[in-house]
Amino acid sequence: MTAPEPLAFPTDLDGWRAFVTERPAAAVALVADVDARIVDADDGSRDAAALLDLWNDADIAIRRATNEVYLVSESHPDAGIRAAAEEQVQRLEALGAGRLQDRQLFEALLAVDTAEASANLDHDQRRLLEQVLRDFRRGGVDLTDADRERVRMLTERDTELSLDFSRNVREGRREIRVAPEALAGLPQDFIDEHPPADDGLVVLTTDYPDLMPVREYATDRATRHALVAAYNDLAWPENDAVLAELLAVRAERAALLGYGSWADYETETRMIGRGTREGGAAIADFLARLDEASAAAADAEYPILLERLQRDDPAATEVDIADLFFLLGALRRERHDVDAQLVRSYFTFDRVLPGLLETTGRLLDVEYVPVEVATWHADVHSYDVVRTSGGKPERLGRIHLDLHPREGKYTHAACFGLAPGISGRVLPEAVLLCNFARGHMTHDEVVTFFHEFGHLVHDILGGAQRFARFTGVATEWDFVEAPSQLLEEWAWDAGVLASLTAGVDGEPIPAELVAKMAVADGFGRALEVRRQLGHANVSYHLHVDLPEDLQAATEHWYRVTSPIQQIAGVHPYAGFGHLTGYGSCYYTYQWSLVIARDLLSGFDGDLMNADAAARYRREILEPGGSRDAADLVESFLGRPYAFEAYRSWLAGA
Repeated sequence: MTAPEPLAFPTDLDGWRAFVTERPAAAVALVADVDARIVDADDGSRDAAALLDLWNDADIAIRRATNEVYLVSESHPDAGIRAAAEEQVQRLEALGAGRLQDRQLFEALLAVDTAEASANLDHDQRRLLEQVLRDFRRGGVDLTDADRERVRMLTERDTELSLDFSRNVREGRREIRVAPEALAGLPQDFIDEHPPADDGLVVLTTDYPDLMPVREYATDRATRHALVAAYNDLAWPENDAVLAELLAVRAERAALLGYGSWADYETETRMIGRGTREGGAAIADFLARLDEASAAAADAEYPILLERLQRDDPAATEVDIADLFFLLGALRRERHDVDAQLVRSYFTFDRVLPGLLETTGRLLDVEYVPVEVATWHADVHSYDVVRTSGGKPERLGRIHLDLHPREGKYTHAACFGLAPGISGRVLPEAVLLCNFARGHMTHDEVVTFFHEFGHLVHDILGGAQRFARFTGVATEWDFVEAPSQLLEEWAWDAGVLASLTAGVDGEPIPAELVAKMAVADGFGRALEVRRQLGHANVSYHLHVDLPEDLQAATEHWYRVTSPIQQIAGVHPYAGFGHLTGYGSCYYTYQWSLVIARDLLSGFDGDLMNADAAARYRREILEPGGSRDAADLVESFLGRPYAFEAYRSWLAGA
């Protein structure tokens, strides 16, 4: 069989205009043909395996086309191309949702869901059939004509509002202007890169290369507050009405489908819901467990932060989010001799990137071979992911790294699937969209880079599947963060960091400093969990409580969750991008972290343990979504996952 070829991108604007219209149109035509063949199959001779193969053909086409235009909508430098891509995302999402309301398609697949018709199905085929039939029911196929049509309209409106929300965040970049002396405490290279403008003021933006250093190093509290407040007002007021309608649309859709809340709808297909239609309450139970596990430690940490803040500002009565990272850095420097600016001086992007590639290549037994291909922007670096087996290189997939900020681009850090890997048919491809500095990087940025790269390699190594439904990161959505959170641990290993750092004289970061960093990182851990718990509470309660006043509700949940307060009067929910994709389920990050801390025990203290790494690839990454996540973890650990490793980590052990 001829090996599949990677995607070929256009080379000019005319090509991109055709790309974002012709490829979706081809997918729509293919799906129409496939669906007609499924429906027209003779009732007396239905072949379950053949129908599932047809379904998979359509699934591949929809996923490929949707991934392509969604990526373009978030990354292309031309606003017109981004807008055209958004229109196609809506079209393809509507197509996918509409198929799940097609009673003829449903009945054709339901007809083979019998002992006789499906007797020869293997594990993957049976799993696919069960999940597709579940999706039909979740799509409203059993509803009355009027309710089914209403669900269709609500589903399409959800897509439209989600795209509006994301676009407003993406295009909501803010600036502040400060006097040069307001940059006190920031690294000299940062100051040199931010000369005063003609009016004598320095421009700072909410892009990460400005935001991250300012919130961590600026000794001028007013500067920190001004920039963090601007960041927490991204996309406001534009997204206020968008989010209010999105919450209402989701609530009505869930009710029509027979669920008590949007959280119940979302959790049915996740680990936490265990296939029930009332799993939303399990989110509240899990958040309560996190609350219990972190409350005492956070209460002990907070007074130390407040006392440190009052040394700089005796009038201060509370620590807020604009103070948190600066104070943690100050205390780590003073208590543990960890100077964040000294740490930063060892990390430059041009050393971190090859070091990360070398580390993950050794860990995962792959090589990243640079390839010169047309992409959407000159910043993008593309690599073939290759493994040599029996002396013959095998291309496993292709990755694209778009790692620096620019106007109109996605503003956070995330992995975007591109081509869903199908054995012998489609080469898996995935993309990182990040916003790292081009020069020196904070260690937090390095950790983020490892995290997102964890998604990337999961997508590639899990991309040798038979069915699009199970390829890459297509696991339960509250497990998907675990592999990426696990890979963060490599960004704390002295040997790994030595390979991607260089000081003034080219020397690697000292192992003694890395050890101090790890100890210092233990302080503030509970407060960070409380911060994440605040995000999870906002995510959950906005979808379940449906408050009339979004700002008041958001302020309430942050206030009662964490002693670290939000800045008064800002609107962080308007720029909370995870409210579209993660919906009510931001709890996912801590749920996955519980699993990730347990997975780490499988390496038995040696992060480059070749046997453990091979087992991890085989049991966790390579199966994709072909097995339940709980089974994957148990196969790797030899037991079910447990909470104890997370609790121990939270205690600083």
